[in-house]
Amino acid sequence: MIRKLHHNAYRCRDSEETRRFYEDFLGLPLAGTLWIEESKSGRRTDTLHTFYRMDDGSFLAFFEAPDLPFEFKPQHDYDLHIALEVERAVLEPMMAKARAAGVEVRGISDHRFIDSIYFRDPNGYVIELTAKRPSHDREMDPSANGARAKLDAWQARKRAPGAQAEGSR
Repeated sequence: MIRKLHHNAYRCRDSEETRRFYEDFLGLPLAGTLWIEESKSGRRTDTLHTFYRMDDGSFLAFFEAPDLPFEFKPQHDYDLHIALEVERAVLEPMMAKARAAGVEVRGISDHRFIDSIYFRDPNGYVIELTAKRPSHDREMDPSANGARAKLDAWQARKRAPGAQAEGSR
């Protein structure tokens, strides 16, 4: 059975630039580094894999792999974002810290059960700092929130005659 997230891994442009954002700016300590010179399939590579520890023992990880083509582009929130939980009192100071450091920041966004601010990291990824509201657990309880019924209704609407084409949403 799956217990919890160990790490999520993403590509990065530059390991030191990424470290400055995640360790110096966000406060996630660099916990591990793997220098990979050969893949498990025997392919030669020159890749650095870094891990940043969160308070719950999980990690955000990054690969700098200059020998492997990869298109870095600013991500739209709906394409990809990384949401990290913080206490509510952290949001305003982090917004001020971002502005002072010239880091793109948006928020505070009211999502009913969480409040969030958003940054863009040096690789173009959207990083969300999110604080739970008192209603969070109730809002995320599928026995009370109708999550499955809403998903089923969404799927039915997509199959209905006249629904938008898949790529036009």
